[in-house]
Amino acid sequence: MSATVRTLLEALVARPSVTPDDAGCQQLLVDRLQALGFRCETIARNGTTNLWAVRDGTLPGPTLVFAGHTDVVPPGPLEHWHSDPFVPTERDGRLYGRGTSDMKASIAAFVVAIEELIASKVPLTGRIALLITSDEEGPATDGTVLVVDALRERGERLDYCIVGEPTSVQATGDTIKNGRRGSLSGRLTVRGVQGHVAYPHLARNPVHLFAPALTRLAATEWDRGNEYFPPTSWQVSNLHAGTGATNVVPGELIADFNFRFSTASTVESLKQRVEAILDEFGLDWSIAWSLSGLPFLTPRGELSDAMAAAIRAETGIETELSTTGGTSDGRFIAAICPQVVELGPPNASVHKVDEHVELAALEPLKNIYRRTMRALLTHSPER
Repeated sequence: MSATVRTLLEALVARPSVTPDDAGCQQLLVDRLQALGFRCETIARNGTTNLWAVRDGTLPGPTLVFAGHTDVVPPGPLEHWHSDPFVPTERDGRLYGRGTSDMKASIAAFVVAIEELIASKVPLTGRIALLITSDEEGPATDGTVLVVDALRERGERLDYCIVGEPTSVQATGDTIKNGRRGSLSGRLTVRGVQGHVAYPHLARNPVHLFAPALTRLAATEWDRGNEYFPPTSWQVSNLHAGTGATNVVPGELIADFNFRFSTASTVESLKQRVEAILDEFGLDWSIAWSLSGLPFLTPRGELSDAMAAAIRAETGIETELSTTGGTSDGRFIAAICPQVVELGPPNASVHKVDEHVELAALEPLKNIYRRTMRALLTHSPER
């Protein structure tokens, strides 16, 4: 196991970078990257810190970006942890601490893999870059999307991006995310007429009015997915009506719902179908829509093939391409980069009490990153 990956990982975990506070994590990276010849730029806004770092190769060629986030979710009640979440602690071959899996292990592995590749002195064709933010676990309004906008305005060309999200299930490398579903939310208000429950003929109960439409919405097949995505799903997350009194017919109902949608549907088609169903049942309604991410997809190609080969060579695992799970900052990067994939350590403990990473996973993860870089940016891939 590479001591340098562990050393950097422990230094990152020891900084309590609860979103959007970077807590000095990115300066640790800057110090190491500048020593390798990277040009490092900090882009900050509203308490969020972003790092864009680039190193030119020996010859012109493609740009490969490693993307990640230094921010972590709050640890929750400290008394539920078996050790301080911001004191990296080894137990039974695992390193415990908030952010160990999501996603400081990947960041440490990125940096050490780059150091090893540069130390090998193999000529690089193209550029290596890092895009690191402290606003991924939060609203994600001042993080990666801000850097992407800046790069777009400069006309930067990105060819490959590896996001270090913890994608693996049982063993490091068993799953690559080559896309993510979009997320479209809505807050539906259905209006009725408030009144006394003893005089229902003088009231219009929005719960009763909405019930048939809810049944239809829940049973609707929005699409059938495709080769890479499961069918789009629609779920109600909150449903509220009433004043709290038991003798009052409510005047309105509020339902929060969410689509996790594939590339087989569009935002507009989903909105139109929901609204048509509500109109079909004659409801007095309004919806406040909120789009938090479009779906993105990288079909099989150079990047996923290179990473699959690196995983096979390093671990013997035949990796699986997947688009399951929530969204990630890959949705922003995909706007300016045609090939975006995600690979990191197993994700079973992310956001949980006693988050951890297997120490034995660090070396393979670092080597997979290095092998992938070498395959895409040199003329002498590792054997």
